[in-house]
This record gives sequence, C-alpha cells and structure tokens, in this order.
Amino acid sequence: MLAPERRRRSDLVAAATILVVAVLAAGVIWFRSDAHGTTSETAPTPLPQATTALTVPASLTEVWRAQSPLTSTPVVTGSAVVRGDDGGVDGLDPSTGETAWSYRRDVPLCAVTSAWNTAVAVFADDRGCAQVTELDGATGSHKAQRSSDADSEVRLSDDGTYVTSLGDTRMELWRSDLVRTLEYGRVDAPQNPGTQPRTGCTLLSTASNSSRVAVLEQCPEESGARLTTMNPAPKDATEPQEYGSSVVASLTSADGPVEGARVLIASGDRVALSIPPHSGEPAKVALFDGNAQPLTEFDLPDGTVPEAPADLYPTVVKAANVFSWWTGSSTVALDLSDLSPQWTVPGALGPGTLMAGRLLLPVQDGTAVIDPSTGTAERTIPVDRGDYSGPVGLAVVGDVLIEQRGTDLVALSGTEGQSSGE
Repeated sequence: MLAPERRRRSDLVAAATILVVAVLAAGVIWFRSDAHGTTSETAPTPLPQATTALTVPASLTEVWRAQSPLTSTPVVTGSAVVRGDDGGVDGLDPSTGETAWSYRRDVPLCAVTSAWNTAVAVFADDRGCAQVTELDGATGSHKAQRSSDADSEVRLSDDGTYVTSLGDTRMELWRSDLVRTLEYGRVDAPQNPGTQPRTGCTLLSTASNSSRVAVLEQCPEESGARLTTMNPAPKDATEPQEYGSSVVASLTSADGPVEGARVLIASGDRVALSIPPHSGEPAKVALFDGNAQPLTEFDLPDGTVPEAPADLYPTVVKAANVFSWWTGSSTVALDLSDLSPQWTVPGALGPGTLMAGRLLLPVQDGTAVIDPSTGTAERTIPVDRGDYSGPVGLAVVGDVLIEQRGTDLVALSGTEGQSSGE
C-alpha cells in the first residue's frame, strides 16, 4: 500500500492563490455583466390577462395616472401598462395603477415597446442603445436578452412578428426570442465586407410585416429619398435580401431632395408613403409594390398636411378594416387591402385605438367614437384634459382606456355603454 503524499506548504499556497484568482475573475465578470446594477422585482401574483371589451363606455372617468417620460404613446401588454423612465420600466396594474413588477438598470433606458405579450426594453451602453431585455408582461420575469451595436437613439416598432429597432444609420429586426433576423445599414466591424447594399445613408423611417420590411433612406449624392424593400428574415441576418430599391420620383425637385416623407405602412406586398406638399403639389399618399416600384398616388384632402410629428409614435394603428394614420393635424383612414384613403377626421389629436369594434379617436374635449367602415362619428365621450391640448396616444387594456398626454399616463374607466353591434 502506497503511503499518502505529503502536502507541502507550497502546494497550499498555490491552491489558495488559484482560489483567490478564481474569485477575483468571477467578481470582475459579475461587475461587468448586465446583472450588476440591475434590480428586478417580479409580480408575486401574475397580472390576469385582460378580457376583450364588448362595449364602449357611455362615460369616462380618470381612475389613476403615472409618469412615463420615455414613452410617447401607451405601451400595453395583454395584462399590464408599461411605464418607462430613465432608469427602467415598471408594469402597472391597469385597474389601479399600482406597480406589479419592476425592472431597473443603472444605465439609461432608450426605448420600450410591447410585443408577443411582453415588454421589450432597450438600454444604452458604450455601443449605443445596444442592451435589449424582454420581460413577461404579466410578471416582469426575464425572458430573453441580446446585445449588439446600435445608434445612440432608436425607435422601436412591432408588426406582430418582428420588433424593429431603427436608428439614423442602422436597423435591426428581432424575432420573439430576440434573435436578430436582419441587420441593415452601418456595420462597424463586418465579418463579411460588402454584404450591405449601400453605405453612408441616413435611415428615415421604416415599416414591416411578416413578409416585407420597407425602409426610406437618404443616400449621399442621390436626388431624393430611396425606398428599399427587403426580406425581414433572410437566410443570413448579416446579408440583406432586397426585393427592390429605387429613388422616389415624388421626393425629388429642382431645389434638391424633398424632406419630410415617411413610410406609413407595409401591408402584404404594398407599401404606403406620406409625401409632403412641395413645388405646388398637394400632400399625397404614394403606393408602391413589393419591389419598391410606384403604383399610384392619392391626393390628401385640403388642409391635411403630413407633419411627421416627433412627439407621438407610432402614428399609424390598425383598426378593424382600416389603418388609422395621424398626420399631425388630422386622422386619415387608409383601406386595409389597397391602402387608399377612405375618410378623414380633421382636428384629431392622435391615431386612436380600437375598442369593441369602434375606433376611439382623441379630439378636443373628449374621445370620438368612430365607425371605422365609414368614418361616421357616432358620439363623443367628454374627457377633461385640463389645459393639455397636445397629441394624445390611446391604448386599451380590457375595459380600461389609457391615454398618454405628454409624459403623463392617464387611465380612464366608465359606465357601461353600447356594444359594437347596437
């Protein structure tokens, strides 16, 4: 039988040194990780999934309000109202306004949106708005996370399949597990140089659906903005698959590129752009096919001027058989199939939201109840907004109507009203 080896003092010192190094390394990793400086408080009991409202209230009364300076229109999941400020996001009970869950970071929040019944929050680091976290809407529990290069300011949008993060020079699309399906524009350290179709362009706006993503961009030395349509999920996320790209003739003039246009809608294989008035021409909606080729244009009613407001986003919502577009001075309905203008409500304060088959539009002194098929205003529910007269974003959670007025979220509830079938 062999005698056991004797441990020498040097062996103990070496083991202790290895342990100290391992602890220090783990500490450095933790200090640099996203977990450091993160406070996550999940809901002890999940917020219930809201039931669909069957009626529009006969009256509306304020039941709570909260500050949400990092959103411009209400962000709601099927069970929570999500507020955002510089330090993070909170999930509020839509009935009471009480905080059910919270996710806070020691870095600034760039933007937050809702998708797939979750909240998708983007935080800043030294690479821009690059830290992305997905949180369950009912509990605030962590679902997915990603990190990649980004611009210092981004806008988030959701089409039901993908979330788009758009900056001035770079765009990404993510699927529900936050895996990137497309990157477009600036690539600081490309693994495969030359995979992007153009460089040095400024990305102006975008819209997407499950089969198309459309981007309007202004490229150097071009006479006007360029419309590009692509596959939102090509075989390789780093290599965009274009369906078509062309400079928009309506956005060129003798005085140079026409500014202020934006992508409104990508629906099926059609794309709608808003064209501001210029060179004696009225404001228009221009339609393009899935290959970014022009189809037709529609003049907007007199006095309807697309102002591309920066203080309310998004400005287009789907409402039954129309897309409701807020121009900044009016709300215009575009047909769900061919995207042609159908009716206009002058003086509306936002694109509105759908409730019990009716489009609720914010107007001065109240909320108009609109038949989305005809644009007929059936009635106006009085709402006291005090001295606030700016844009109003609307969303519905169950039978609670949420307004965003500037930085204020305001929840309104009411007495039972008429159903959409009455």
